[in-house]
Amino acid sequence: MKKNYIDLLENIYALAQTGIRYTKSPFDMERYQKLLDIATQEYSEFTGLETEVLKERFRKDLGYATPKVGVNGILFDEHGRLLVEHRSDDFLWGLPGGWVDIGEDPETAMKREFWEEARLIVEPVEIIKFFAVPAGKFQQPHSSVVVLYLCKYVSGNIETSIESLEIKFVDPAEITTWHKNHGEYVKEALLHRKKALSQV
Repeated sequence: MKKNYIDLLENIYALAQTGIRYTKSPFDMERYQKLLDIATQEYSEFTGLETEVLKERFRKDLGYATPKVGVNGILFDEHGRLLVEHRSDDFLWGLPGGWVDIGEDPETAMKREFWEEARLIVEPVEIIKFFAVPAGKFQQPHSSVVVLYLCKYVSGNIETSIESLEIKFVDPAEITTWHKNHGEYVKEALLHRKKALSQV
């Protein structure tokens, strides 16, 4: 029932978002705006986010309704340890990453996120996997697609940013409190690494 409700909300939001972008009728515009208000109110009650915060997000996101795109990066050191950050927002451990900005390609976004969060210059060398995250999961009011990149260190020394309390290379088995589904991303990355090493 919960999944069906979120699917319904996302469909209402998508219909409203696309309608507002393309309609030329002032009467339809009023109807689509009403649908967007309904979706916003329901999303607010479900996620706990304030209505005004959601309205501002949706206001910036008008156009044809598609999932948001995010990137996360896997960076191993020479000992097979993984770069992780102790996040300052939820105090959990996660991978460097974030949303792809308007006009930005995913690889550029991945490089930017490593620089902003760790002051490292990296090169995304391979896509490990795409992950689909449905609306409603992790109190997220929209569906998204996350690109998980295997990255190669180029240069720089690790520094923390306002987004993290600590950034370091660790044995991923030591981490038990992952941010959102980053633990799932790490499992996929370890399988990928094991397969690659077995072929050497």
